[in-house]
Amino acid sequence: MKKIISWNVNGIRACMGKGLVEFLKEEDPDIICIQETKCQPGQAVVDLPGYHQYWNSAVKKGYSGTAIFVKDEPMWVNMNIDAEGHDTEGRAITLEFPGFYMITNYTPNAQDGLARIDYRLAWEAANREYLKKLDAKKPLIMCGDLNVAHNEIDLKNPKTNVGNAGFSDEERGAFGELLACGFTDSYRYLYPEKVEYTWWSYRMKARERNVGWRIDYFIVSDRIAPKIKDVVIRGDVLGSDHCPVVLYIDL
Repeated sequence: MKKIISWNVNGIRACMGKGLVEFLKEEDPDIICIQETKCQPGQAVVDLPGYHQYWNSAVKKGYSGTAIFVKDEPMWVNMNIDAEGHDTEGRAITLEFPGFYMITNYTPNAQDGLARIDYRLAWEAANREYLKKLDAKKPLIMCGDLNVAHNEIDLKNPKTNVGNAGFSDEERGAFGELLACGFTDSYRYLYPEKVEYTWWSYRMKARERNVGWRIDYFIVSDRIAPKIKDVVIRGDVLGSDHCPVVLYIDL
């Protein structure tokens, strides 16, 4: 049984000051996937003995960035999605293990007014092709902040957010295209009608009122979906505007 944690920490140095390392040590997962580290190499030292650490920082300082901490050393590491123009923002890390690929992904935000929707969709298309190539070799687990609420059940106020970043037809359609390529949304596989969120705005006491969005996912190859044992959204854990999501899978 593998225990894997995914968390957009919205700045790893800030989150470390709010109990990140203590939480991870107590949880003791096999794999930890972090998004939005917002740091350059050497700016953060995460004291987690027993883990191999892999960091992918954006060229732009204080922006984006991903990391994976893992107990078992991988066979292969890739710090991009093998697509020109998508390798400067530190948005993806792939680790290869004997039985599967592990990918963490911080999908670009389309931004207010969908100002960055063209880049977002180009990323989606490139990432989809990359994942299909990996999946042809062995099953994969991809997790992270995918910056989209797929269906109305995945956000508190769908009617007033139609067309907004994270709930545009284009982004929802791209997510559907990804699933159609042979991938499963682990949480919805187990809980088709459950309502929980993974992100809340810092404005208007959104978290206190649970006015949130489910935009953090574990996506797995269809053929290993039956091996999913549980997906737990840890809304009780503070430290970021996102909460951790935990996958239990029998690999």
